[in-house]
Amino acid sequence: MQQLTNAEEQVMQHLWQLEKAFMKDLLEAYPEPKPATTTIATLLKRMIDKQFVAYREYGNSREYYPLIDKNDYFSKHVNGLISNFFNNSASQFASFFTKETNLTARELEELKKIIDNEIQKKKS
Repeated sequence: MQQLTNAEEQVMQHLWQLEKAFMKDLLEAYPEPKPATTTIATLLKRMIDKQFVAYREYGNSREYYPLIDKNDYFSKHVNGLISNFFNNSASQFASFFTKETNLTARELEELKKIIDNEIQKKKS
């Protein structure tokens, strides 16, 4: 799977949230200062070429929609990070993540519960 640029990821975030959108809907989703219509159109063209986005035509208007699920995209992104930066070691990634992100004790406890639940599922 190809990667999205940061600007393309921003467009995808809006599309995932809206599920489908016309150009005006996408522009409305952006905070001020809003990007130019031509900028969004260029990003959408690239994302269509990368097969992340498709559209339906209604006269002169296009309704865009994502072709990839948000969780699928980020799962592949995180797995690529683990592979490329942590020698394919999820425990090295977890160690880095918990030490370098300034998590509170409460957040660490929540992570521990999530991990404990996953361990129980794997044992079942």
